[in-house]
This record gives sequence, C-alpha cells and structure tokens, in this order.
Amino acid sequence: MEFREDILGTPYEAAELPLTADEEGPVTATLVRRPVPGATRAVLYLHGYTDYFFQTNLADHFVSSGFSFYALDLRKYGRSLRPHQSPNFVRDLTAYDEELDEAVRIIREQDGHTRLLVNGHSTGGLAAALWASRRAGRGLVDGLFLNSPFLSMPAAPAVRTLGAPALEALGRFAATRKLPAPLNPHYVHSLHRDHRGSWDFDLTLKPAEGFPLYAGWLAAIQRGHRQVRQGLQIDCPVLLMASTASTVTNKWDPALLHTDAVLRADDIAALAPRLGRHVTTVRIEGGMHDLVLSAPPVREQVFAELDRWLDAYFPAAQG
Repeated sequence: MEFREDILGTPYEAAELPLTADEEGPVTATLVRRPVPGATRAVLYLHGYTDYFFQTNLADHFVSSGFSFYALDLRKYGRSLRPHQSPNFVRDLTAYDEELDEAVRIIREQDGHTRLLVNGHSTGGLAAALWASRRAGRGLVDGLFLNSPFLSMPAAPAVRTLGAPALEALGRFAATRKLPAPLNPHYVHSLHRDHRGSWDFDLTLKPAEGFPLYAGWLAAIQRGHRQVRQGLQIDCPVLLMASTASTVTNKWDPALLHTDAVLRADDIAALAPRLGRHVTTVRIEGGMHDLVLSAPPVREQVFAELDRWLDAYFPAAQG
C-alpha cells in the first residue's frame, strides 16, 4: 500500500485500493488520508452521487478535534473513475463492502486507530448505513455521522410504489440502460465559485449536469431504500443531520442557497428511527444538501452539533 501526494496537495495523500474486476474490467477505489500523529480516533468520509472528496473544511474540523481524517472515493467515482468504466455504476450497493472493509482494515490495523467514525453524505450516507448494518457485531465502526443521507427517492410515495416493480425489472434485464433523469445543474451552480457558490472543486469529477443515470444503479438504490424502510440493525450511535426544508425546481431559485436542493429533508428525518436503536436526529435551519458546504453561520451550527455529539460518544480521553 503506497500513499502518494493527493490531487489536493499537502497534507493530503492518497493510495489506490485494487478491487475485484467486474464486467467492465479492472476496478479500484482511492483512499485519501490526512493523518494526525499519535491520534487513536479516525473518521472515514464517503461522498455522494456524482461527487468525490474535496471538502477540506470538513477535514480541517476533524483534524482540529484530534481525528485522523480519511476519505474514500468509491469505485467509478472521482479519483477512482477510469476511462473504460461507466461513471458511478454498480449493480448492487453491497459491491462497496469490498473497499469499505479494506479502508477500515488500513485505518485500524495498518495505521493503528482504535476508534472509527464513518461519515457519509447523501448516497455515501446510504451506503455507509447499509454497510454498518451488515457489519453489526464485528466492532468495525464505533459511530456513524450521516449528512443528508439518501434514504428515500425524492418523489411522492405513490410514484415510488408504482414505479418500483418496473424499475427492478429494468435494472435486472437492462442494467446499463441510461435513463432520462439528469442531475439538476443548479445545485452544483449553487456551490461552485464560478457560478453562484463559493467553493472550488473539479467540474470534470463533479459536473453540473451529472453523469448518466443507469437503470441498474437506480434499481440498486431502490433496494437499499427498501432495506431502510424495513429497518436496519446498526449497533453503534448514529447522528443524522438534514436541512429543515427542501426546494424542488428546474430553474434557479435563491432558496437553493439555504435548502436541500436534491432530496426531501422531511423524508430523511422521518426514516432516521429505522436505522437502529440509538439515533440522534438534528435538523439544520438554512442547510444545503451538503450541510458542510452551507453558508458560514449554518456550517458553524453543523459543526457545533457534531462536536456536542462527539463529546458524548467519542471523547478524546477514550481515544
């Protein structure tokens, strides 16, 4: 395992994790790290859909709190996407178990951390929750912080119910069919400094129009959502944060700067109790979809709530 300087530059470094090849060929994931000398606590961050790790302000906060910071660019996303691959595509969310297990092994066994927090945003939050439930009882994860996790399709319940069988069939027999549901570009525009936002990130790795939406991937997400509705068995403390409001629009609206422009925040909060028996839910006034990219006063609230929760479940005295 060889870590080299990351695309973000010092102090970030990254290593490729070779994974089992699939029908498209070789597969890798990328583990980014920013270690804190002597730290025994670590956090592993999972990005969202059409996304990759660039949120250095999040890493700054964890490092300042004494956590070594790690981020995983999942297979076919961001740093891990290769020319021969369909962006973001997997047939089942259990595929991510391979890179998650390996990242946790490196963090715990190779780098010597004894307590691990997994922090998932949006689709990464769904993947993290499902993985943590499948790994319950093994002592791999000590806490879960979910930032606007993708626990439900942003559609009316009737639409989700009626469309589920057709999507499942399409995902099984035509998994690589591209669906006409591109990402609303205004969300990325609300973030990037070249448009209406204040953040700098690579628009080839996180394009405003998104990547193609594949039937097999969406069917896999749907199965994950069904598991959440049926109830997960996460056995560690969970902190779930979501905005207090959502804005669904195909046009630019200033409300996109202070609401969730991707998911229905109320649906996320309503499903929180189904994750496990020890869940804390916090609603953030003025929060964007990625809460840590919200306006400065909102970010301060997010980090204050996170710190309060960490003080209770990840005190420094316990490592």
